[in-house]
Amino acid sequence: MKPLDGITVLDLTRLLPGAVATMMLGDFGARVIKIEEPVTGDPARVMGRVRKEGSYFLATNRSKQSVAIDLKNPAGREAFLKLAARADVVIEGNRPGVMERLGLGYEMLRGVNPRLIYCALTGYGQDGPYRHEPGHDINYLAIAGVLGLNGVKDGPPVITGVQIADLAGGSLQAVIGILLALQARERTGEGQMVDISMMDGALGLMHIALATYLATGRVPQRGNETLTGRYACYNVYETGDGKYLSLGALEPKFWVNTCKVIGREDLIALQYAEGEQQAACIAALREIFGSRTAAEWLESFKGVDACLMPVLDASEVVSDPQVQHRQLIAEIEHPTEGTLRQIAPTIKLSATPAEAVIPPPRLGEHTRAVLVEAGFDDETITGLARDGVIKVME
Repeated sequence: MKPLDGITVLDLTRLLPGAVATMMLGDFGARVIKIEEPVTGDPARVMGRVRKEGSYFLATNRSKQSVAIDLKNPAGREAFLKLAARADVVIEGNRPGVMERLGLGYEMLRGVNPRLIYCALTGYGQDGPYRHEPGHDINYLAIAGVLGLNGVKDGPPVITGVQIADLAGGSLQAVIGILLALQARERTGEGQMVDISMMDGALGLMHIALATYLATGRVPQRGNETLTGRYACYNVYETGDGKYLSLGALEPKFWVNTCKVIGREDLIALQYAEGEQQAACIAALREIFGSRTAAEWLESFKGVDACLMPVLDASEVVSDPQVQHRQLIAEIEHPTEGTLRQIAPTIKLSATPAEAVIPPPRLGEHTRAVLVEAGFDDETITGLARDGVIKVME
């Protein structure tokens, strides 16, 4: 048994944030029915294409079924309403007002299913002056202040290498919100709306940075805070072979051990020195770490409490011994794509673990079976398919 066995989720989202959120729910047992447009489906199906399906879609849509319905068609809308009447959760990622114009907004769906959890996952939320603005990860991070802190001192903001607002601010927040609403429903018997804004979620990552400003009025500066490169003890260093090491020796005991390994115990007293002394300390560590290869330094620090780890690229990540031991790369067999390697569930439960075993669905693969369950007969389904309202994969 899995934690979410018996929970049915209708997923109307496209691309990344919603896909990852519903994949997490599916990995833990929820039945996730991905509602797609019949002709092209989720745009992610053609993004990063190296096989028949886009690699982005394959990476984020396991543990789901695909039902292809044209929600702009009145017959498609009625079909969706029948599915929603039997569902536990609906999640959508449209701008505010779109679902209402389709006649499928929260109030309409609540009317057919008072127990429904309705999660709206948007850039800026359901209200406020930015609610109708378009956006991407870079924009949400910019407004939340995250982008402004990312980079080196006296340099420009640096774009993050992964989609922080989309995933940490959107996907994870949506999963948490849905689970909280399901728990509340156990007590009240009523569903509710979950309003998730990726900008809000990104702002929620700013606890330390905003704590400084809210408490003192001092605006944190890019590359000039304790955790953004101000000190030698918490920094990134290039090694002699062009690789990089991350040093996180914030606590004095870690800094002492670092200085001993590199043979510069004279720097121990300068851990949190300022001005020219700190600049000289950083320069000294840059020169020292640049004098040997990354492998040589990692061997020297082996068994030493100093918080030193290599900066890995993608090929090194998947072969890292800790990643392998934690089984963080899954292999899934797909009927047309062969063996898929992708990130496995990252939440570990001892008694009811997740499973990454159900391959990403082909467009419309489950349309007929799901509609039959909802009470449609074969003749009606065939007619809807003939009229282009649905896509049925035979």
